[in-house]
Amino acid sequence: METDGTYESRDTRGGSVPPPTAPPIDGLAAHPDASAHVPPPPRVPPPHAPTPPRVPPRPTAAPGAAAAPDPVQPAPPPVVAWLDAPRPEAEPGIWRFRHVPPPPPKEARKLAPVTVAGLLIPLVAGLLIWTAWRRGVVPYQWIPLATFTPSEWWYAGGTSPRDWHGVHAHVVYDGVFFAVLLYAIARLGAWAELSRHLLADRRPPVRAAITAGAALIALSFVWPDAFPGVGWDALPVVKPVLSLVVLLGGIDVLSSPFLVYTLYVLIDIAVLWPFARLGGWLDLVRTWLRSRTAPAADGTRPPLDPEAPPPLSQWPDLRAAGEWPAADLLAAELHAGHMNDVDCARVRRSLEQGRTSAGGLASFVDTVLRHGAAAGAHPSGDRDLPVRAATHDLLVGQVRIGRCAAEERNPAAYRGAGLALEPAALATSLLVVGPSGAGKTARLTAPIVESLTLQALTGACAVVAVGTADAQLGPDTAYDVVIRPGDPASPYDLDLYAGLPDPDEAAELLAEGLVGDVENLDTRRAATVLAQLIGPYRAAYGRFPSVPVLRELLEAGPEGLTALLDRLPADGASGMRRELEARIRQAGTAADVGPALADRLSLLDRPAFAEFFGADGSVVRPFSLKSVVHHPLRVRIKLPERGHEEASRLLARLLLAQFVAAARTGSKRAHFVSLVLDDATGALTTGTVRSLQRLRPHNAGVVLGIRTLGEVPEALHGPLLGAVGCRVALSGITTWDGRGFAETWGKEWVETTEVAHHTVFAAQPMTRFIHFLRKKITGRAVTTDAVTTRKVERERWSASELAHSVPPGHAVVSLTTVQGAHTPPVLVDLRG
Repeated sequence: METDGTYESRDTRGGSVPPPTAPPIDGLAAHPDASAHVPPPPRVPPPHAPTPPRVPPRPTAAPGAAAAPDPVQPAPPPVVAWLDAPRPEAEPGIWRFRHVPPPPPKEARKLAPVTVAGLLIPLVAGLLIWTAWRRGVVPYQWIPLATFTPSEWWYAGGTSPRDWHGVHAHVVYDGVFFAVLLYAIARLGAWAELSRHLLADRRPPVRAAITAGAALIALSFVWPDAFPGVGWDALPVVKPVLSLVVLLGGIDVLSSPFLVYTLYVLIDIAVLWPFARLGGWLDLVRTWLRSRTAPAADGTRPPLDPEAPPPLSQWPDLRAAGEWPAADLLAAELHAGHMNDVDCARVRRSLEQGRTSAGGLASFVDTVLRHGAAAGAHPSGDRDLPVRAATHDLLVGQVRIGRCAAEERNPAAYRGAGLALEPAALATSLLVVGPSGAGKTARLTAPIVESLTLQALTGACAVVAVGTADAQLGPDTAYDVVIRPGDPASPYDLDLYAGLPDPDEAAELLAEGLVGDVENLDTRRAATVLAQLIGPYRAAYGRFPSVPVLRELLEAGPEGLTALLDRLPADGASGMRRELEARIRQAGTAADVGPALADRLSLLDRPAFAEFFGADGSVVRPFSLKSVVHHPLRVRIKLPERGHEEASRLLARLLLAQFVAAARTGSKRAHFVSLVLDDATGALTTGTVRSLQRLRPHNAGVVLGIRTLGEVPEALHGPLLGAVGCRVALSGITTWDGRGFAETWGKEWVETTEVAHHTVFAAQPMTRFIHFLRKKITGRAVTTDAVTTRKVERERWSASELAHSVPPGHAVVSLTTVQGAHTPPVLVDLRG
């Protein structure tokens, strides 16, 4: 079922989001065909920023007022409309760009048969009573008239009129009775309830038109002479009012035309007033008048809502702070096409940070006046990615991943709306489970990485994307650091010790990467053995050992380790000497874990990695994940794949352990830090799963992609699904995987209706004969229906439904934000 974009952006493909634009170079205009002849921007900012464009004069109108259209000036660039587009608050995960919240769900209302009968019975009874009244056969009909009127109006012994007073009193008496009778019929017949039921689902213009037609029919009964072709008599409405005025004012009072026409107008208003209230005529008129805004003297039109905030393209925050020159400069560059969405998001973020720190606003304004749209650019000098494949809204940090299916299982607020991910949700970590070919990388991991790299250019994020060289996670030019272990052309090396000076902490992380997936081996024992070796080695040589040296130390016996003991300095290394002596005593025993560690380390001690991981004489620069904690870097790590699958899994475990340890340092980090593991097979251990939830208060999160939960130890299935806040089950998962998601998402109360058919057994012979004939004619026995409605608990998504009911290209997604807001599992079309 399509919604035609009713509940989301008008452009479901993101066409309203501005495409990336190249920054101006040497004053040249950014022509589409000129990009091939313009060299790429420098990786570092130039020493002298280009002269900013001429600042336009301060506008005379308020920032909220729209400028008069000038046919001579060109249309503003798309980035202006993107920046000014509404982004209303919505439920977590909803694509907010021009989102239109759906109307509240309407309950299915059915008019009861009692209401129809209640309408007809009072109407028929009223017609009979009125007919009897007109014929004068109602008992005691004239007693109230004789009681409440002067006796000199009537002949003695009855209510025959003596003069004009009695004649007009009869007319008024009939009108009063008709009004009372009509009111009683309307109340007993529930006319108002029936009318509201019939008009409830109509749009305001249609509702007003229907009530206007009904009002014309009512007026034809009041003024039949005004409608040609109408042959019925007028209802007692106008004559009783005129007769009442005559009785109050005298026989000559109707000689005044002004009074007569005033009475006519009042009668029409009284007849039309119920229809106007029912049809909402006044509200429709107010809306029409509000939409018609008179043009001002300068030709501009004020906004429809005078209390609406000014457009963001005029930089109202800067103007409110009194910094008009900076606001004018940014507005001029924006409308000239010298800014893209990355520049707008980066400048707005710098402005928000400057307003919250002492002296920050003055520094920000000075930077803007000197550099213009390039103020606060990324250290790489990039102001956009080389290519984009997903739809982004950098102003709120969202990336669109699909459209929620319009089905009953999804909540009403999500049906037909776009679904997006943002750092507020990714900070609770994301787990994606789906088989190969289900779209795990192309439709989820790749858009998330692209969004994080874009946000890194605004200074709001740092990202480490880990995957094989074949993983489509963007070109190398979209990153600041690219690490290719096993490739001699790689300019960076991976630091196995995470740049830590403490041997114990470095040994703990290295042990997690080496043997964290071995169930019968305690990582604490392994970390102790590694610390007993790398600590003394560092004390003796001033550096941590390389992979071949560490492997030799792990395989060495007491005789081999004695040489290292002799190299330790005599003074100041008593602790390291004690550690190494303990290792010498354990070497070669049955409980020694050194051979197991050496066996795992041999995966990295291969000729392909001879110049990596801190090898002696290495020319590549070591990179530590601690750097992303302090700087908004974009890091791409390409793991070896063919022939080194186990080494890739070992490195993935090590990177995850190092990231979790580095991200948990400090709590006042301004930018979001994320690690994306495109294939987390074998990377999850008990220690890392236990540490995932501890990332939330540190503004950090991980994105994990696996083909099946079977790639994770069975003991970690429940803790893993409980540790992450965002979960995605792609189409094609097995029932074993679906069982874990079903248990995590839990159950909900639903209302079920059961209908039981009971055969009717007749006791009377005639009734049995009739039932016999009915069964022969219809072929069915005579039954009665027993309807039972009750509430039961049902799984939101069962394991079988997840395995067999999710269409191809779809996924079931649940999100949780750091603030605790969460969404129930939602079926999403990742192709929408």
